[in-house]
Amino acid sequence: MTLPGLMRLDHIGFTVPDLDQAHAWLVDVLGCEYLYSLGPFGSAGDWMPEHLNVDARTVMRQLRFYRCGEQAVFEVFEYQAVEQRTVVPRNSDVGGHHVALYVEDLDEAVSFLRARGVPVLGEPTVSAGPSQGQRWVYFLSPWGMQFELVSYPGGKAYDRDPSEFRGDRS
Repeated sequence: MTLPGLMRLDHIGFTVPDLDQAHAWLVDVLGCEYLYSLGPFGSAGDWMPEHLNVDARTVMRQLRFYRCGEQAVFEVFEYQAVEQRTVVPRNSDVGGHHVALYVEDLDEAVSFLRARGVPVLGEPTVSAGPSQGQRWVYFLSPWGMQFELVSYPGGKAYDRDPSEFRGDRS
């Protein structure tokens, strides 16, 4: 049995060290639309650890919602927490992650980021196998979080013939 009623991804939440810095970058560089803010939130008792898996003394200073493109919604948090870890995980770390953004013209988007001083990791990579037809490149936010640009305007090989790549995992 699978998760009943699952329809789509709703939002992606992440924590930043400085919400004003993140706001400026999300709006002015990525072009996200600011939607609204909530907070601050804290609690006496065990509400925070019970509902958010954080120390009971944690204060969520504020959270803001952003729409990025036609679908993605980011829920961006700034916390004040005892023993807060400030090292951003690498992709190879447990809990490592990245947010991938689809663009129509990868080269134009990379040039745009570089012109604004955004660290772009290497040159775009051409995918093979089921992802043939796709190009991608990683870049970093001001707080070190990994983002990715992807583009496959002609589709991916998997989209043209899924049965060729499924093997026995269908």
